[in-house]
Amino acid sequence: MLRSIFRRLTFGRAELGTPTIWGNLRIHRFHSRVFRHTRFVRVWLPPGFDERASQRYPVLYLNDGQNLFDPATAFAGVHWQVGETATRLLAENRIPPLVIVGIDNTGKNRVREYIPYRSRDPKLPHPLGAHYPEFLQGELMPLIERQYPILNGADNTGLGGSSLGGLITLYTAMLAPDVFGKVLIESPSLFVADRRILEQSRVRDHWPSRIYLGIGTREVGSPEKDARTVADVRELAAILTNAGLDEKRLRVRIEEGAPHSESAWAARFPEALEFLYGGTAVRESSNHSAGGVATIGP
Repeated sequence: MLRSIFRRLTFGRAELGTPTIWGNLRIHRFHSRVFRHTRFVRVWLPPGFDERASQRYPVLYLNDGQNLFDPATAFAGVHWQVGETATRLLAENRIPPLVIVGIDNTGKNRVREYIPYRSRDPKLPHPLGAHYPEFLQGELMPLIERQYPILNGADNTGLGGSSLGGLITLYTAMLAPDVFGKVLIESPSLFVADRRILEQSRVRDHWPSRIYLGIGTREVGSPEKDARTVADVRELAAILTNAGLDEKRLRVRIEEGAPHSESAWAARFPEALEFLYGGTAVRESSNHSAGGVATIGP
């Protein structure tokens, strides 16, 4: 069940000059039967949304929702500046209007929900991440699609995340390339479970239509580990290239000196968002259900 608990509509800055939320952000409380947890889901709507009652929109789902829109809820007070970036790119006609859904993690259960394999590094004998695709496709996405005017089909649906959120994004997209056609993977934790995700990737020949893959060269802080982290991402990029993804479908950004941080992901987000959504025709599948937007929950 997805319940609206409050709605905030702000533009620019707060009275005291501190950053605030950009755009029309609606926050819902969502209970998952798959994970047996309740979390917040943050839905960012493009400017003019309320005046375009008949329009439907592409959608981007992003993990670690509390780090996306508001520094007050973000890790270490630094957020991805998703609202600011999307508002600017829209004003510059570099992307079409879209809906962005931030899916909060559940704190202490984040590691278990974002890792799909048993692992010794990090030590995790009982992972839950194998259920994440079911959580998204079977629970959350149908509710969002009933509540908001979302275009269906992989061409209009994206998924993204960073760190372990990038790992579970890759895992989910790998299993469902016909559901998520646009994928944003930042600083993915490919080392988990002895790099099993890379082994699985090698045998896949069907991938989403567009993938943005970002990494910094100082992710860990140790020269040896940093080199290994970048090498893993290069290996993933090679796997995707060998599977047929050319430069129109795959963008790899290796940023010299960039750390493993929200600020680094925020800095690369404009390029990622434009690569994934800019210059693409918005197409709605012919089997999309007609009618108005249903209300979720009481």
